[in-house]
Amino acid sequence: MSKKGRSGVVYSTDPDFEYADSSENESDTLPPAQQDLRVWLDRKGGGKVITVVKGFIGRSSDLENLGKLLKSHCGSGGTVKDFEVLIQGDHREKVITWLLGKGYKAKKAGG
Repeated sequence: MSKKGRSGVVYSTDPDFEYADSSENESDTLPPAQQDLRVWLDRKGGGKVITVVKGFIGRSSDLENLGKLLKSHCGSGGTVKDFEVLIQGDHREKVITWLLGKGYKAKKAGG
């Protein structure tokens, strides 16, 4: 078992202690046709524009994979955190077109 995400538990004196891994609580990933994604345009510090994809329901590993594919398609950097995909730059049209092509329900949101 990986030691990542152990939230500070180092040792327990309880002989019946079993560590509860938080990854077990993740819900199953919905199929693309049932995902209802929103694509936002946001400004971060320094006036930099980022494209944000919100509303993904599923495992964090599947969201990481989706983020990797979107970043590759847009040819831009970015990250996945707090169950959101953040892509550097204004790529809303590219992202929405790609998501619709893959069977996701996606539309623009925000300003």
